[in-house]
Parts: sequence; C-alpha cells; structure tokens
Amino acid sequence: MIPERSLEVLRAIVNDYIQTKEPVGSKSLVERHQFGVSSATIRNEMAMLEEEELIHAPHTSAGRVPTDKGYRLFVDRLGEVKPLSASEKAAISNFMIGSADLDETLGRTVRLLSQLTNQVAMVQYPTLGRARVRNIELIQAADTRVLLILITDSGRIQQHVIELSENLDAQLIAEIRGKLNEILSGLALGEVASKLSNFANGFAPQARQQVGLITESLLDQVDANRQEKIILAGTANLARREQDFPGSISPVLEAIEEQVVLLKLITEMQAEQHGVSLRIGRENAFEGLNNASVVVSGYENQGNEIAKLGVIGPTRMDYSSNIAAVKAVARYLTKALGN
Repeated sequence: MIPERSLEVLRAIVNDYIQTKEPVGSKSLVERHQFGVSSATIRNEMAMLEEEELIHAPHTSAGRVPTDKGYRLFVDRLGEVKPLSASEKAAISNFMIGSADLDETLGRTVRLLSQLTNQVAMVQYPTLGRARVRNIELIQAADTRVLLILITDSGRIQQHVIELSENLDAQLIAEIRGKLNEILSGLALGEVASKLSNFANGFAPQARQQVGLITESLLDQVDANRQEKIILAGTANLARREQDFPGSISPVLEAIEEQVVLLKLITEMQAEQHGVSLRIGRENAFEGLNNASVVVSGYENQGNEIAKLGVIGPTRMDYSSNIAAVKAVARYLTKALGN
C-alpha cells in the first residue's frame, strides 16, 4: 500500500515531467509544490517510489521520471479528468456539423481528435457484424445506367453506377427497388448474400440478366463493409515528439501502419475507469508499442457500441486531457450518427 504522501509526490513528478520534459529532482519538487516537508523527506519519498519501481533515473542525474507502473498508478488514482474548455466543446460541436455520410463524419472525427490531443488519432469503421441495411435506392442515371445506393444503420452510404446491357424502364427499376427493400431492410449485412441467392428468379426471364447485374453490384458493396478498417490522422505528431521514444520511433510507426495490429489491440481493449480503456507502455502486447500509450473509447449508434476511437502517443502524455478529449469526441460522434 503506497502512503498518501508518496502518492502526492508521484502525482507531482508525473505532472512536472509531462510539462517540462525534464527529469524531476527533490529540489524542484519542494520549490514547485507546497508539501510542507523538507527536501530530505521528499528524497526519502522518492527513494521509496524508486524501490516500488514507480520512478527511475534515466541517467546519473538526480532527477527521476515515471515508469510505466508509475503512470498506471497515477492514472488509476486520477480523481477526475480535466474538463474540456468551452472553446474546445464549441470546436467539437461545430466541427461535426454538416457531415453528409459516414466516411466524411469519421474523417472529420479523426482529424479533430488529433488536433485536440496532438497525438496520433484513430477511428475504427463500424464492423460488418453490427451493421444492418437501412435502405436501398436505385435511380436511373442514363438509358443503360442505374445508380445503386446502399445505406446502413451505422450511417454509411455507399454508391455505385451499374452499366447494364440494355435499358430498364422506370416501372421495373421501381419494382426491383421495392423488392430489395422488402427483403433486406433491417437485415444484418452478413445475411444479405443468402437472401439474394434466388432474387432474380422472381422477375420475368427477359429481365433476370439485368437484375443479376444489380444484385452482384449490391453484394460487392456489402463485401466492402466486411473489411475491418481504421483511419488515422496526426502521424506527424509522433515525429515532433521523437525524443519521447527511447531508442527509435520506427517500431511505433511500423505498428500503427499495420491495421491488423491496431484492430486486434482496440478490439481487446474494454472500458475501465473514466469510461475509457488505457494501455501504457509494456502493457501493450505488441512490441512496437512498448514505448507508447493507447487511449480508446467506444462510440455508439442506437444505444449499442459499434466501433472505437482513440489516440496513440508516448507514455509521457497528458493523460487527464487526452482521456477527456477521447470521451468527448466519442460522445459527439455517437450524437452525430444518431441524427
């Protein structure tokens, strides 16, 4: 059990190191903070923290920096996260207004999160298993061309122009559209293929070839949703903080380029304290992220979590502010998808 005064010293070391980037010594702690005790007492507290492997000396100077274990204890003992300012809340709200579809909404979201945190931001697309067909539109674009639009309940809109071998009249197009929606509306995307296996047989023989082309295109759009996908923004922020990564920044850059790695990581991360999930340094199972911290929160649609978003940065990050930003952007994204 760590005594309360030792925890106060640890909090001070973490906060000072985050702000100054410099190892923290007992003298600076006494000057910066009102502990009401002598430098000798602070040195004793620091020695105890070092014995507990919560801080360490990066070199032979008198200063100390937090370890992964120290950051973890600091985060676990956070009484509350730093609230967003009124200007930050307004920026989030304004930034999210006017998005036309899911692609644009997620693109705005990841850029916004990167700007708020000065970290690498990531947003996961809703997965196939959780998405359902909301509506299908079929619009005649030219004599032998029709525009097929697939809209899911996650807000994603996909469209494709189909080139047919002959002209379809408006009545047949309306019939195809009506039957597609009758069969597929509300259906999970993973179930669409089985429902369309004999779809063309419900039409006159002379129309079946054209109906088949339309259903093939629709299945291609459904398959596009099968691909697990993450979009990133702010990778340049890592380069600006390269000195925060011991040795080389390359392993972190390589890790975030591997979408499979990131998808596996955030899928395993479940909400903990403060409504987010947090992995610090060597808590990450992937070696390339052993010198990084990952903060993740889920976003929802119709009351159910459909995917996650978060940030990746050095372990020397402002955890309180980043947790608050990730949570807030997740809430705003949930709200945007519900509109």
